Amino acid sequence: MKDIYLDHASTTPVDSRVLDVVRPFWSEVFANPSSLHAPGVSASNAVMDARKRIARLLNAHAEEVLFTSGGTESDNLAVVGVVWANMSKGRHVVTTAIEHPAILEPLLHLEKTGDIDLTVLPVDGAGLVDPDAVMEAIRPDTVLISVMLANNEIGTIQPVAEIGKRLLKHRKQNATALPYFHTDACQAAGALDLDVEKLHVDLLTLNGSKIYGPKGIGLLFVRRGVSVEPLIRGGGQERGLRSGTENVPGIIGLATAFELAQAEKETENARLIPLRDRLIEGLLSIPKARLNGHATTRLPNNVNVTFPDIEGEAAVLYLDAKGIRASTGSACASSSLEPSHVLMAIGLPHDIVHGSVRFTLGRSTTVDDIEVVIAAMSPIVERLRSMSPVEIPV
Repeated sequence: MKDIYLDHASTTPVDSRVLDVVRPFWSEVFANPSSLHAPGVSASNAVMDARKRIARLLNAHAEEVLFTSGGTESDNLAVVGVVWANMSKGRHVVTTAIEHPAILEPLLHLEKTGDIDLTVLPVDGAGLVDPDAVMEAIRPDTVLISVMLANNEIGTIQPVAEIGKRLLKHRKQNATALPYFHTDACQAAGALDLDVEKLHVDLLTLNGSKIYGPKGIGLLFVRRGVSVEPLIRGGGQERGLRSGTENVPGIIGLATAFELAQAEKETENARLIPLRDRLIEGLLSIPKARLNGHATTRLPNNVNVTFPDIEGEAAVLYLDAKGIRASTGSACASSSLEPSHVLMAIGLPHDIVHGSVRFTLGRSTTVDDIEVVIAAMSPIVERLRSMSPVEIPV
């Protein structure tokens, strides 16, 4: 039985080309980059080279790239760090109802402790935030707006560039540098253009494990002039904004994985979109099934479908028994029994939210894989519905 891995939004395998590049940095170029001796300088030079390579892909300056332990830390540093650094200027933050928990949880905590006033904007049934609503939410004391580039659960791509363009005009008209604009682009790397000048963002989050790079490594782009307070203090690494000995193998792996993902973006998108659309077509042939997220303005690899009258967790386990690896949504919240905040935000009724399954395709996905999944899913849904004590009208 072939293993069919369709959980790439959760994490990806490390690309063999990345492994080849990283291997020497585990045992040969292993020194602390802060050390002054020759091995330390070699490690430091490798980190700087990786920083420059990533900056070129982002159309940024090398010193604007900060390395972290992953997407969660980068998101936390972006939202909490900006709030802490700018409390004298304002305490209002704007975000959306479908952000990753790494954004929503720290912001909700800051609201609970009285450090900020938080505006959480709704999205429409396709998961899109209205740029007009973003602009209307801005107050004189707004210091930060955070809108993810692409949603990890339903794949909807947000109008970040349009929002950023309007923010630039707003700042110019009001002669202010605020509010800063952050986007979580973890799911977008390898699928979308991440030129920070075209996106008009001040902060941007990336994660190595979503782009066939190592786990435990991420980055935060912080535009020159943006005030951020560090969350981790110590030796003063990363411009004093993220202390701790640099993860040299992770950094090298992240740079290589990011280069490969962006270089192969167009070819891979063209390959994945027909597979995605075929999977959507096949799954929607199941009675009462509905697609979650925007029909077209979505990531090339994302398929999120709700099957009323079943439990998504049970479907995932049945699929797993057949060697098909899928999920019910965000891996970061997979242990929670709470319904997906993303699916609730797009208006999915509470009684069918739990019947959702997410399939996220990747480099290993084939046409045959898609057909196997379609053939497997219909009898699984039928069996689970036959076991269900209730039938939900749709």
